[in-house]
Amino acid sequence: MSALIAALIILASLATAYLSSIFGMLGGLILMGILASILPVASAMVLHGLIQLTSNGYRAWLNRRDVDWRIVASLLTGNVLALGGLAFVSFAPDRTMVLLALGALPYIAWALPKSLALDVTKRPIGVFAGLVVVATNLLAGVGGPLLDVFFQRVSLTRHQVVATKAVAQALGHISKIIFYGGLASTASANDWPASWLLLPAMAASVTGTRLGKRVLDRMADAVFFSWTQRIMLVIGAILLARGLYLLA
Repeated sequence: MSALIAALIILASLATAYLSSIFGMLGGLILMGILASILPVASAMVLHGLIQLTSNGYRAWLNRRDVDWRIVASLLTGNVLALGGLAFVSFAPDRTMVLLALGALPYIAWALPKSLALDVTKRPIGVFAGLVVVATNLLAGVGGPLLDVFFQRVSLTRHQVVATKAVAQALGHISKIIFYGGLASTASANDWPASWLLLPAMAASVTGTRLGKRVLDRMADAVFFSWTQRIMLVIGAILLARGLYLLA
């Protein structure tokens, strides 16, 4: 790996952690898109999982007083079901499929009718959310945009959304690390990143998370929810364009 690619990964870790700390999502989507474009898919999955586990874990700690642990418990049940089911599936998506799936996710989330009322605070919906989000996380690399669907019709503040999703996403990334780092039939020791790259990337994600927390504290709830959707659709369009270009 060249020094330029390593520097790009570290800088992306800082910037995407900053974005995720503000909106509770999107950063992981961008980071996965970058990693999937420059690394083999399995290596990108493991590195993304480790960086995002650090970012989400630290974000959850910073907002720990706002975590809704009842939602987390429901999501964890779904996580275990998804991980157990996919452990018996031999599947390795290629780069184009990953980029197209990542780009489509924000539009799938946006297109779902509000009448479905996917309220993650309801236990059956929470279990379902944990199952489909982790399944998407394992197959496409990121489930954050899909997870956000289940937080659109809830009576929570921006801090509660960011904090609870941080814990949920951390659990999802643990599942991804376990799956691609050893559980998947295609897992290899070569898929694990070198410490000289991983440690600076994790440190950058912590720094970005702390900087973003300051912005979140000053932001209004209405602005938070409005910008989340706008940025999500723009990033989705960029990733779709990249995937279609590779497909062509």
